[in-house]
Amino acid sequence: MLILDNIISDRGSKYAVSGGLCASEDAARAFLKELKRNKRFAKATHNSWALVSADGPIKNDDGEAGAGMVILRMLEREGLNDHIVVVTRWFGGKHLGGDRFRHVQDAVRIYLEALLPR
Repeated sequence: MLILDNIISDRGSKYAVSGGLCASEDAARAFLKELKRNKRFAKATHNSWALVSADGPIKNDDGEAGAGMVILRMLEREGLNDHIVVVTRWFGGKHLGGDRFRHVQDAVRIYLEALLPR
């Protein structure tokens, strides 16, 4: 499990991104359970995630509408299969509007650069 914490901060909201090998929805649930063993992640406002597995694409917004699809599209574009990416957000009290999607994209990009250095 690779965790990159405190990577983005905007108007009080803070972001982290994490991921690892994962081949199914059950494995994704287990991954999230392990991630949330860290109380900081368990108390996060959103843990949005996506995964491209042999069973097809799987995503979960965790209340951050549209975030799972943003992550999924980026994984598909990269051709990264059997690997979950989770973008975590701690809400800071001010709504970010469309900027939240840019932050999700930036978080996934940071993760992919750490995972697959060019």
